[in-house]
Amino acid sequence: MSDSDAQARIREICLSLPETSEKPFGGHTAPSFRVRDKLFVMTSEDGLSMTFKAGPGVQEALVAEAPERFFVPKYVGSKGWVGARLDVDHDWDEMAELVEDSYRLIAPKRLVKLLEDR
Repeated sequence: MSDSDAQARIREICLSLPETSEKPFGGHTAPSFRVRDKLFVMTSEDGLSMTFKAGPGVQEALVAEAPERFFVPKYVGSKGWVGARLDVDHDWDEMAELVEDSYRLIAPKRLVKLLEDR
C-alpha cells in the first residue's frame, strides 16, 4: 500500500466518526483529525507515520508486540500517544479500532454515545 493510500484510509476512518474535522496541526501541512477542535490523530509531514492517543498500557503492549509497526512518538509519547508506521502492512480493522479508541478518549461523552448507538 502506498503512503497516499494509507493517508486516504486514515482520513476515511477519522471522518466517519461523529463531528470530526480535518485541520493541520500548528504550522504543519499534514492531515490531523480533531473532534471539537481537540486532536485525536496526527499524521507526519513525510506521510510515513501517524500518532493517536491510547489508554493506559496500550502503548507499551503495541510497541512490545509489533515494534516494526508501532513506536513511542517524540513529545506526546509520555502522554500515552502511540506512533504507527504507515510504510508497513497493517491490519486496517485493528487500525480503525485504535483510531476509534483514540476518538473515545478525546470526544465529549455525548459524541461517544452517538458512536456506540450506530
